[in-house]
Amino acid sequence: METRLAAAFQGTAHGAAAEAILRACVHCGFCNATCPTYRLLGDELDGPRGRIYQIKQVLEGAPATPVTQLHLDRCLTCRNCETTCPSGVEYGRLLDIGRAVVDAQVRRPAMTRALHFLLREGLSRRTLFGGALRLGQALRWVLPARLRATLRPARPAGAWPRRSHARKVLLLNSCTQGALAPSIDAATARVLDAIGVEALIDPRSGCCGAIRHHLGDPRGALEDARRNIDAWWPRLESDAVEALVLNASGCAVLVRDYGQLLAHDPAYAAKARRVSAAARDLGEFLAPQHPALTRRTRALPARRVALHKPCTQQHALRCADQTEELLRKLGAELLPVQEAHMCCGSAGTYSLLQGELSRSLRARKLESLRAARPDLILSANIGCITHLAAASDIPVWHWIEWVDRALAGDSSAVARRAR
Repeated sequence: METRLAAAFQGTAHGAAAEAILRACVHCGFCNATCPTYRLLGDELDGPRGRIYQIKQVLEGAPATPVTQLHLDRCLTCRNCETTCPSGVEYGRLLDIGRAVVDAQVRRPAMTRALHFLLREGLSRRTLFGGALRLGQALRWVLPARLRATLRPARPAGAWPRRSHARKVLLLNSCTQGALAPSIDAATARVLDAIGVEALIDPRSGCCGAIRHHLGDPRGALEDARRNIDAWWPRLESDAVEALVLNASGCAVLVRDYGQLLAHDPAYAAKARRVSAAARDLGEFLAPQHPALTRRTRALPARRVALHKPCTQQHALRCADQTEELLRKLGAELLPVQEAHMCCGSAGTYSLLQGELSRSLRARKLESLRAARPDLILSANIGCITHLAAASDIPVWHWIEWVDRALAGDSSAVARRAR
């Protein structure tokens, strides 16, 4: 795609990156076939090709408008289009650049700015979010039904393993996941312990930065990244841990991008590259360990399961097949899911900011997941799990919770419809 950047963007890092990405695009439109918003709305401007054109126009000097901003906001950043694109266009990176440029030109309404601020500050701070969550759960029955559905009691975390092992990995001191579903981190630690790996959490780490990154606060996202790098660096530098293991695929994507996000920071560039290189999705880390896990499997909590592959795991990390294969080897009967590549509509804060589109996508996804009548739905990302569970009559777990129960021999877990 021929591009002539406006003078303001020439010679800048963002301008150079955007120009290279735009020039890779050949206008084919294959991306629209797998774009959730294009398929729902049928509007070229709400598909990847249309959004690329809008970003190109702004970078070439055309004024951004609230309409431009709306079409970019409607993108889920699922990156399904990247998997489909025959030219390897880095659409997700271009969208980040385009949104930043448009937001610099178009001031959002006061109420929208306030909502973005509350989401950035409330969701990314574990103490604040945990307190608000406990209050909401206490008042659950007086809240609207739609909100009440998202505030179901968390499954008990169970005991954290106490054994020490020579092999050690770091887990993220997560923000929303730790409050919404403490059972996920605890199950992760127990499964790792079963194969002789000790899970460590540095309390100085926190939100990966994805919330701020996708809500127009790039500086805040970089500060989150620097804080985490500072917390993890001593153990990584000394080789005291073999990997940084992320059990939320959305977080894994952002941490993998630390090297790129901080590439121009002389104090952090090298450290960020090392952290990104050490980051592993949980399924990616455990897949090679399947013989040790298979030997320890005692009874399955459910055999017939539907696996929801989050977009972050499928299209950004591209490691969803490893999780799927691991579950098969442990004895799961993975039922067919139509349109498994399509987004569930969670997409971080998208479900809160684009509610109607998000709910439409969720209904379509749940229809596909329920079709073969599974006993359980498994996923790999806390946002997707919470979003799907709010409208599902079938329990939705993180897949590591299923593995944990299989190792413990808890075959009655689904019969009790544990949530």
